[in-house]
Amino acid sequence: MGRGIPDTPGNRFEQLHVELDAGALEELRAVDPDWDPPSPRSVFYRDDTQSVISRNQSPDLGFEASLNPYRGCEHGCAYCYARPYHEYLGFNAGIDFETRIMVKENAAELLERELCAKKWRPVTLACSGVTDPYQPVEKKLEITRGCLEVLARFRNPAGIITKNHLVTRDIDHLAELARFGAGCVHLSVTTLDPKLARILEPRASSPSFRLRAIKELSDAGIPVGVSLAPTIPGLNDHEVPAILEAAADHGARAAFYTLVRLPHAVSEIFSNWVERHFPQRRDKILGRIRELRGGKLNDSRFGARFTGEGPLARDMEKLFRVSVRRAGLEGGIPALSSGAFRRAARGGQLELF
Repeated sequence: MGRGIPDTPGNRFEQLHVELDAGALEELRAVDPDWDPPSPRSVFYRDDTQSVISRNQSPDLGFEASLNPYRGCEHGCAYCYARPYHEYLGFNAGIDFETRIMVKENAAELLERELCAKKWRPVTLACSGVTDPYQPVEKKLEITRGCLEVLARFRNPAGIITKNHLVTRDIDHLAELARFGAGCVHLSVTTLDPKLARILEPRASSPSFRLRAIKELSDAGIPVGVSLAPTIPGLNDHEVPAILEAAADHGARAAFYTLVRLPHAVSEIFSNWVERHFPQRRDKILGRIRELRGGKLNDSRFGARFTGEGPLARDMEKLFRVSVRRAGLEGGIPALSSGAFRRAARGGQLELF
């Protein structure tokens, strides 16, 4: 399968970076018109961090703590706001983000240690707050599954957000959490068009498989919703009513959306991606984003970064609200409960919270 971004943008924290020689590539293609540079293979690095729970004080996020088994993501979404985080690791936000993946091999053990601590007070953990916990390598490594086993044993509330049908593999643990009102899942569905999905999110599950995941989770009694994140004006915003209707037909109970965010290097990465795949629509897409962002491609202010501002932002929100009502998704998912939390170290005595 292809990669989302071939770009190698400079790291804003580094003075030097590798840049592809476009002229040399053209010379090679002149000799062999069918030649393309080989797609880089993913490389996985051991992440020896000593904590898997991250805290945030953002006033516009619906959670205060998150669980992140991986850093970097093979899904290759051009718009991903998490790409700049890779720069803190000495990598670039382009191809490195989707091919150099940091793996927290002992995440389940670290999570159990943190939940066992006397100072831990149960809160809902968002899994994952940054990169997808069910990216392709999870099928082999089962790190997210190990974390869910711990969460189910402790009955600590957790909410999953993913683009991957692989989440259905863990229905057993998710159903156990849901039995105590402590678990839910949101499937990110950004388009129903399989052709667009293949270039927008090249290594994520197809739209039909994401809808299938919604149905399988719902049939298992797990509260499930749909995430329209990101909504990209001029590209997928017209699909909002159809996506919500399809999600509701497959058993979704709730929905939310966020406007595309393009922080730091992502602005250039996404702009290049639009030029590469939709040159005739480039000005329309980027122009509408600027209209929502006060003339810029990104606005990081709390209260505006997820929705934008101005008449177009109000129109997008109105379309979403009307579509939610028509699809019957107004009920939502009840707040997750920590009432059944217990300290349940493996092989140890249970301790009720």
